[in-house]
Amino acid sequence: MNDSNYWWQFETPIGPLLLIGDALHLRRIGLQGGTHPEPVAAEWIRSQAPFGAAIAQLHEYFAGARQHFELPLAPKGTDFQRAVWRELQRIPYGQTVSYGALARKLGNAQASRAVGLANGANPLPVVIPCHRVIGADGSLTGFGGGLAIKRSLLALEQAECVQDLFSHG
Repeated sequence: MNDSNYWWQFETPIGPLLLIGDALHLRRIGLQGGTHPEPVAAEWIRSQAPFGAAIAQLHEYFAGARQHFELPLAPKGTDFQRAVWRELQRIPYGQTVSYGALARKLGNAQASRAVGLANGANPLPVVIPCHRVIGADGSLTGFGGGLAIKRSLLALEQAECVQDLFSHG
């Protein structure tokens, strides 16, 4: 098995995305135009080849032609974080949920802060749609790439909260 890490960066409507993975799995996505760009390790191999499906599906998503990703993912995290990330993948395209609602779906209504921390640690933004989690009052809350990117992703999906923000402000 090849344990090498590969990377590839390409342009999207929300700025450059950095894809990181091994020969079989997508492990991380860096929002390079956002507030916390992902560093590239010197030992990683620059190659587009492992990311053909991811690049194609992300282009389809940004073109409005894809609502769900079908990619081999291998995010690293705790059991709780991975449970949150699985639940994030169940949020339908164009819909949003609050941190509290997500905590209730995971069986612990008191865990909204822990859910928020796990959401913020999501290593695969866009593909694992952490941007679909908003405040209980419908407000856009923190996002690793910055609120402008979160707003752009929700606008692309025509999520109601974004339409409401634009129509009222």
